Amino acid sequence: MAGLELSEAVRVVRNVLNSVRKVVVGKENLIKLVLSALFSEGHILIEGVPGTGKTLMAASIARAFGGVFKRVQGNPDILPTDITGFHVYSLSGEARFVKGPIFANVLMVDELNRITPRAQAALLEAMQEGRVTVDGVTYRLPRPFLIIATQMPGGMGTGTYPLTETLLDRFSAVAYSTYNAPEEEFEIVGRSDELVADNVESAVGPEEVVKAVESIRDVYVDGRVVKYIIDLVNYVRTHKMVAYGPSHRASIHLYRMSRVYAVMRGRDYVTPDDVKALAKPVMLHRFRVTPEAEAEGVSREALISEALSRVKVPKE
Repeated sequence: MAGLELSEAVRVVRNVLNSVRKVVVGKENLIKLVLSALFSEGHILIEGVPGTGKTLMAASIARAFGGVFKRVQGNPDILPTDITGFHVYSLSGEARFVKGPIFANVLMVDELNRITPRAQAALLEAMQEGRVTVDGVTYRLPRPFLIIATQMPGGMGTGTYPLTETLLDRFSAVAYSTYNAPEEEFEIVGRSDELVADNVESAVGPEEVVKAVESIRDVYVDGRVVKYIIDLVNYVRTHKMVAYGPSHRASIHLYRMSRVYAVMRGRDYVTPDDVKALAKPVMLHRFRVTPEAEAEGVSREALISEALSRVKVPKE
């Protein structure tokens, strides 16, 4: 599929962003982060307590581009086929495939860590390849395709399963959905009857989003900026207080999402500031600190901040 002119890609991204803003109060950074995942063909994990607007935002994003929105509520009884779909066989032995909720443009998996690791694994192929395989038969997923998964903050709730490192690494970024500021909450209460996803107008179509995705790949990233990305990731990866570091996917997603950030800011090239804005969301979930670091109270956030302060920033 041919892409759009880059100026048209800017229009598509901004139209989706502005449509979502009409019903999602505040959360500006979170919205931009989720859209960066969408337009870089990635996926995002959001951590937050209930009632902080995660479902509204996910449904609003799908509606903003006329996409299909599906939601899976996490619980231990979910089977892989409850997500991917299954085959039904007639008396003659003919198979018919019943699509699962993963066949959507935006799939929200609420409380992912309440799903068993076996069912969580059903997402891996979809996230990496944009397809699912059921009973040996492979089915392509629609484009665009975005998984927005949520989980409760650590220590909250019971009956949860830790997400595997393999699954965590598939997410482009991790974000946090917190309570709105009091002045924003005042607006939310006053407009609560109208702040629903059904009131979001479809600013563009799914095909335009896919074309914008193709165009954003042409955003210029100078070799010095690419080196800056790799140096940041490598600084964390080789730190003495890191037990195991972020994989190459960290560099790849930081590169891809930075291109979307540049487009959001109306540019056709990436700057170090785009990279800096995304460094923590992209790297935070991809590494673990050593037991000694934990004992000393050294956090992953602090190590990324250290990298941002010490790695040489390329000059324009």
